[in-house]
Amino acid sequence: MAKKPENLSFEDSLSELEKIVTDLEHGDIALDDALKQFERGIKLVRNSQSKLENAQQKVAVLMQDEGVDTLKPYDVEGE
Repeated sequence: MAKKPENLSFEDSLSELEKIVTDLEHGDIALDDALKQFERGIKLVRNSQSKLENAQQKVAVLMQDEGVDTLKPYDVEGE
């Protein structure tokens, strides 16, 4: 039985999401299974987003403690 999304690490959630997307893109699954996979994916995304928001809040608190006022967006080269 698959773990609940809230019990997975962020990295495990991403890995499972990648697998779900790959399976759905191939289209070789029955409709009922595809819907179950899609629903699982939505739960994983929501939980991952929550974990990211919590991490961002922790970083903001830590930066305030250090006297840094704001976070700057991460600039990825080539984007």
